[in-house]
Amino acid sequence: MNELLTFGLVAFTSFITLINPFGTMPVFMAMTKELSPDARKKTALKAIFVAFITLMIFSFSGNILFDFFGISVNSLRMVGGIIFFLMGMDMLQARLAKTKVDEGNVKEYVDDISVTPLGIPMICGPGAITNAIVLMRDASSFDMKITLILSIVFVLLITLLVLWSSSKVLKVLGETGNKVMLRLMGLIVMVIAVEFFFSGLTPMVREMITPAAY
Repeated sequence: MNELLTFGLVAFTSFITLINPFGTMPVFMAMTKELSPDARKKTALKAIFVAFITLMIFSFSGNILFDFFGISVNSLRMVGGIIFFLMGMDMLQARLAKTKVDEGNVKEYVDDISVTPLGIPMICGPGAITNAIVLMRDASSFDMKITLILSIVFVLLITLLVLWSSSKVLKVLGETGNKVMLRLMGLIVMVIAVEFFFSGLTPMVREMITPAAY
């Protein structure tokens, strides 16, 4: 029982840190600023669903998929870094704030951003995917696997509640506050992107250099 509780706490704390609901909220607010509260809630729900399905797929078949396609987690980090950087540039130049969403294309817009970049890689990033693969491998019993899944569900529910509360934050900030927040978060997202990119590039360069040294 103690082992199961310890495993559950490790799973919960690691996922809540890697997914970082409060770090995701500003980007979500910026990208859904032009949507109605209902559409914003629907976007958050779809993004969480996409993240959950992705984590489940990689939890149970991550190693097989990575080996089959010859993909490494470091490559995933680099791609995530590029996506974040481009998104951060748009935010810094307030392009996202200028995006007007007509009633006719709300569904298409919600479907697009709920998958990328919100679902993947903002909520379900390389770190969360890697963590899911490693913890599922460490889960030696059926009870531990169930505990892992419940931990992921609990963290994603917390993330959903945080994203849903963004509507109230938007009202408090006002138009000027939203523009300031958009540019500030754009800069932060670009810094995160650089960290993502080089955290993936550095091990790959090290692997290429190490054999040459011998």
